Amino acid sequence: MTQQQQAAKRNLVIMWFANFFIAGSMTMVMPFISLYIETFGHFSEQYVQNWSGLTFGITFVTAFLFSPVIGRMGDRFGRKRILIFLGLGMGLSIFLLGFASTVWELFLLRMFMGLFSGFIPVSQAMISTQTPKERAGRVLGTLQTGSITGSLLGPMIGGVLADSLGYGHTFQSTSVFIIVSAVLVFFVKEQRVDIKKDTKTNYSRKEVLQHIFKNPIMVNVLLMSMLVQVAHFSIQPILSLYVGHLHGNENLAFFSGIAFSAAGLGNLLMARRWGQIADRIGYVKILVILLFLSGIVYLPGGFVDNIWELVLIRFFLGITIGGIIPVRVAYIRQEAPVAMQGEVLGYNTSLRFLGNIIGPFLGGFLSGFYGFTSVFIVTSGLLLLSGLILYGSMQRNPEFVKDTF
Repeated sequence: MTQQQQAAKRNLVIMWFANFFIAGSMTMVMPFISLYIETFGHFSEQYVQNWSGLTFGITFVTAFLFSPVIGRMGDRFGRKRILIFLGLGMGLSIFLLGFASTVWELFLLRMFMGLFSGFIPVSQAMISTQTPKERAGRVLGTLQTGSITGSLLGPMIGGVLADSLGYGHTFQSTSVFIIVSAVLVFFVKEQRVDIKKDTKTNYSRKEVLQHIFKNPIMVNVLLMSMLVQVAHFSIQPILSLYVGHLHGNENLAFFSGIAFSAAGLGNLLMARRWGQIADRIGYVKILVILLFLSGIVYLPGGFVDNIWELVLIRFFLGITIGGIIPVRVAYIRQEAPVAMQGEVLGYNTSLRFLGNIIGPFLGGFLSGFYGFTSVFIVTSGLLLLSGLILYGSMQRNPEFVKDTF
C-alpha cells in the first residue's frame, strides 16, 4: 500500500467517525422538534404541525443559499478548514437551541444553524476527490455508513435523554459531540487524486456551470437530488405526531426515535453494497432502480394501523433509498474534474437543501389539511416521478451513461 493510499484510508476512518458524531447529534433532536414546540405554550395541533414544518425547513433556506459558496471555497482553500468551521458553528448553534423559549427564537436559531449545515456533504466531497473513480461508489458508501450509524443511534439516545432530562438539556448535551467532530478533522491530511502536471486546477463559476449543463444526465441527477429530499423530508418534521396518532403519547419521544431510526438501519445494511453494485454496472442505472423501489415501498406507510407496521416500512425504505446518496456523489465524481468537484457538489447540496425546504412545508401543509396519509401518497409519487425523469434522460442521452470502468 502506497503512502497516499494509507493517508486516504486514514482520512476515511477519521471522517467516518466525524460523520457518525455529526449525524448522531443532529438526529438526537430532529424527531421531537414538534414536541419541543408544544412546551412553549398551549397551541392547536394544526399550529404545531405548521410551525414544525417552518422551523424544520428554515435551516435549509440559509444552507441552500450558501452551499455553492462553501463548495467553491473548499476547491480554492481546502476542505479541511471549511469542515472545522462548519463543525464549530454547528456545535454553537445546537447549544443555543437548548435555551429557546418561544417559537420565534427556535425559528431564528434554526435559520442561523443553516450556515453550518454542510459538514457531511463537504466531507463527502473531500473523500470523493481522494478516491479513484473506479472505487468511488464503494468508498462513498462506506463513508455514508458513518452518518447512517449515527442517525440510527441518535434518535433512540435522543428519545431517552428527552424523556429523562427534557428537550432543552438534550440540545445542549448533543452540541458536545458536534464539537468532537470538528476536533477530529484536525487529524485529516487533505489530498487529491487525478491531478496531473498539466491538469487545470482552477475553474471559473461560468466554466463549472457550462460543464454541468452540457451533460443532461448530470443536470437530471442534480434535480433528482431536490425531488428525493422533498420526498424524504416531507414526513420527518411530523413523524412524532404520526407516531403519537398510531401509538399514543406514552414514551412518545422514544418510539418516535425508533420509527426515525428504522430507515437508518436499512440504510446501514445496504449503502456500501449499493455503491459496490453501482461501481460494477453503472451509477445511473442503479439510481433509476432505487428511485422506483423507494416510491413503491413508501406508499403503504400512509395506511398502517400500528407503530410496528410503520417501523417495518421505514426499514425497507432505508434499504431501497440507502444507495441514492453515495451513488449520486460517485456519478458526479465520475463526470466532474477534481478541481471543480467541490463546487459541483455544492450545487448538488444546494438543491438537496432546497428539497429540504420544500419537503417540511409540504408535509406540514398536507398533514394539517388532508391528513397524514396524503403525505405518503404525494411522497411516493415524487420518488416515482424522479425515477421516470432520470430514466427518460438516460434513454435520450446514452453517451453520458457509463456501464463500467
